[in-house]
Amino acid sequence: MLSSKLRFVQRLGARGFAVDAAQFPAKKQRFIPASGTYPQGFVAGGAHCGVKKAGQPDLAVLVSDRPTTAAAVFTTNQFCAAPVQFDRGVLNGARAAGRQTVRAVVVNSGCANAVTGKQGLLDAQAMAEAGRRRVQAFDAAAQRGGLPSDALVMSTGVIGQTLPVDRIRAGVQAVELGATHDAWMRAAVAHMTTDTFPKLLSREVAAGPAGPAFRMAGITKGAGMIHPNMATLLGTVCTDAAVAQPLLDKALAHAVARSFNAISIDGDMSTNDTIAVLANGASGCRVDSEDSPAYRAFRDELTAFMAELAALVVRDGEGATKFITIEVAGARSFADAKQVASTIATSSLVKTAFYGQDANWGRILCAVGYAGVPLDTARVDMAVHPGDGSPPLVLVRSGEPQLPVDEARASEILQQEDLMVRVHLGLGDESARMYTCDLSHDYVSINADYRS
Repeated sequence: MLSSKLRFVQRLGARGFAVDAAQFPAKKQRFIPASGTYPQGFVAGGAHCGVKKAGQPDLAVLVSDRPTTAAAVFTTNQFCAAPVQFDRGVLNGARAAGRQTVRAVVVNSGCANAVTGKQGLLDAQAMAEAGRRRVQAFDAAAQRGGLPSDALVMSTGVIGQTLPVDRIRAGVQAVELGATHDAWMRAAVAHMTTDTFPKLLSREVAAGPAGPAFRMAGITKGAGMIHPNMATLLGTVCTDAAVAQPLLDKALAHAVARSFNAISIDGDMSTNDTIAVLANGASGCRVDSEDSPAYRAFRDELTAFMAELAALVVRDGEGATKFITIEVAGARSFADAKQVASTIATSSLVKTAFYGQDANWGRILCAVGYAGVPLDTARVDMAVHPGDGSPPLVLVRSGEPQLPVDEARASEILQQEDLMVRVHLGLGDESARMYTCDLSHDYVSINADYRS
């Protein structure tokens, strides 16, 4: 049987390629959509341009038929990559001018363009210029002209290597763009590095009783070097709602805190982390007041949508066998709940215990205790909930262990792929969730030879 890489090579053309879900691991195929509902006014595409070896898809382009309101959240890593620096400048310039200018996103995989000095910035600018030229050609074909055509750029892959920017320039002009599900799927596949499946979601959302519906589509990538502090990976959400700039910024910050900034695979934060939202208004749904039902609907739907996208990243954690939700309730504040949940989610001892299906709940309680949040330990409850909806296994109630532990029931629960650890602090009404995975032997194997 042909490998996935070879089958991709056979299907590649100068402009694009076909995507067959059967190419991806059988256990992951249920996360790959067979169809979609995509926002009006956007087109997408993906191709191979020569960044990756063996003809693998490595270039994605998204284009809006009109200027968008754009917002993004970036890595806080001080060695932030050239695309991050460039995109910050584009968005800050648009805000300062009070204009909507972003029309496109150009993404390459296989090379991060990080720690590449002045040449890296020049290459990021060249990618954006290629995106602008493609937008102008797109407008000319539609007998449209004179609209702004700024582009954001994103790169992912190996750090410390420069881009083959001439190949990317040529690829941006050649890639086939479309509004179909297949076109969006090609863009999602072209984002992949160590990912084992493409991560794409879309939906239509009612803005409220009186407002028109709007649509969202999102692509993300990530499987390793995933840990908050800000976005944690690459992702773009496109929507045909019209959202005022301050409200888009506010909604994105709210959503990221509860989605892409609430996941951890290995505790390593990338140099390239970027999550962007582009809103082009093509649906006629307007979000222009923070007090309006339309804003609350948009913010909450964006949060839920991005949480689903972020969950796909965790489900594809390098070497992962389990998807683990950490829920901390009964906290004094959202920040306290998030801190405790994050401490549990990033504990290597907790993660390896789940991989080994070992009911070593003391590791979880230990992480709660060193999270740095003041506790009344006599109020803490803890339980593990199985993904099949059957009754949870209560391990601690009011600070007291529930002995003896039902080892047979623990074994049944820990064999499941989806699990939830629920901790109640008994101190207040705030709660938070983190999404993580187990830590396996395969994680070491994948990252030991990543460059090869």
